[in-house]
Amino acid sequence: MSKNDQPTINRRQLLAAAGGVAIIQTASGEQIQVADPAIPADPTKVPGSPATPVGTRSPFEQTQRRVFGGAISTTPLQDLHGSITPAGLHFERHHAGLPTIDPQNYELLIHGMVDRPMKFSLAELKRFPATTRICFIECSGNLPIWANAKTTPQSLAGLTSQSEWTGVKLATLFRETGIHPKASWFLAEGSDAAVMTRSIPVEKALDDAIIAYAQNGEAVRPAQGYPVRLLLPGWEGNTSVKWLRRMELSDRPFQTREETSKYSDPLKDGVVRQFSFVMDARSIITFPAYPVVLEPGWIEIRGLAWTGRGHITSVDISTDSGNSWQQAELQAPVLPKAHTRFRYLWKWDGSPTRIMSRALDETGYSQPTRAQLETARGAPQGPFAYHYNPITGWQIESDGTVLLAPGPG
Repeated sequence: MSKNDQPTINRRQLLAAAGGVAIIQTASGEQIQVADPAIPADPTKVPGSPATPVGTRSPFEQTQRRVFGGAISTTPLQDLHGSITPAGLHFERHHAGLPTIDPQNYELLIHGMVDRPMKFSLAELKRFPATTRICFIECSGNLPIWANAKTTPQSLAGLTSQSEWTGVKLATLFRETGIHPKASWFLAEGSDAAVMTRSIPVEKALDDAIIAYAQNGEAVRPAQGYPVRLLLPGWEGNTSVKWLRRMELSDRPFQTREETSKYSDPLKDGVVRQFSFVMDARSIITFPAYPVVLEPGWIEIRGLAWTGRGHITSVDISTDSGNSWQQAELQAPVLPKAHTRFRYLWKWDGSPTRIMSRALDETGYSQPTRAQLETARGAPQGPFAYHYNPITGWQIESDGTVLLAPGPG
């Protein structure tokens, strides 16, 4: 090994080793073994680490979000298990950075077409009966960050995550303030520098809306709206306004910036669809996917499906480029408006093919093809900025390489 080939060893490489040995690579590509004294050869012979005030992940686990432009981070869907997204891996989307809000000074104002305009502190919100539910949140702009062959599930559809949320039912607060019978909309306003605002039908508030102050058993993380956010299960993520500070009741929508110039769906012939709140059924295969390399034999195809209209009732899998479809197994629990895991056992014979998934929900809605989306919305030069949910697939080459199939992304 020459002087120029001296290995560069960093902590991550060392901790990626097992049995006290790290495998590193020199500049010339040569692999060498280096002992790491921090990793005992026999952990039963050395006392372990003491307890800490806040638990951390194993240094061997390096799963991370990917950050784009400082305002977006995506969930590594391909690396997760079960249906709950760890709070630190929940996708992030904001328009003007994360505000810092002192929970001791926090207030939520409810006014407008109500009998009793009221302000609620965080402590007062927590005095109301709590409710908890598991549901997904998906950005309505959950489209590929880039759509080339080497796109991962994280970059393809990583703007969706799932948590257990706890808070007070919004219907409870509306009863406290005495909303007028003719109040049919309310404005939800955030405390961020963008002052994110959306008009929401009161019907949704009286159904399953939550004023959430906890996520996965702890306080809502700052990137998710600390200390309080609105949660509208099954609806596009931007309507679940974070850092919520004000709600105003009215008899009509407010036509804010975020529902006129933004978050509207251009269709064919110059028509624009507004207030398309509900997220339609969607699925994605998370294994096998890029950058996995397969060997012929039995493979369990795995993925996620979800819908804002209730339960996922089935997921179909095609292993022959869409010529035929077979039903996958849904992994319990299958909850409404929640991520549902699916699996399908398949024996790959080594021939090139394309694998795809499509979701069906309890309303009978079936995940569409891209061609069906284009028929409904027009050419893809821009209309697919929001609510983009076509059937997607992965191309498996004869050498086992898995790439994003052309067309769906």
